[in-house]
Amino acid sequence: QVQLIESGGGLVQAGGSLRLSCAASGRTFSNYRMGWFRQAPGKEREFVAAHSWSGGNTYYADYVDSVKGRFTISRDNAKNTVYLQMNNLKPEDTAVYYCAADSRSGGQSPYDYNYWGQGTQVTVSS
Repeated sequence: QVQLIESGGGLVQAGGSLRLSCAASGRTFSNYRMGWFRQAPGKEREFVAAHSWSGGNTYYADYVDSVKGRFTISRDNAKNTVYLQMNNLKPEDTAVYYCAADSRSGGQSPYDYNYWGQGTQVTVSS
């Protein structure tokens, strides 16, 4: 079992920055692929970014007006923590952001992740 706790959300003006953190416990953190998802009111949960369990491979959502180039995922295995640095935030980034973990490789669907945090609210004002 893996427990995930997100922090770092809040209210920020458009163009501002936030850094989300996700602290993991319960299993060997370095063996897990870590991801960030978000869910806005009335919308489905969508993939934001992921970091492989080994090496430095990172993946970002590539939909139109995605986070690529603005958000950066990183992980510190010594601290059992994954981060999401969010720069140049836009009102459309407003959502609950979730941290997720899985021991398998690949996948950008929520169904590809077994473990989830409780979420942290990010609100971007215009």
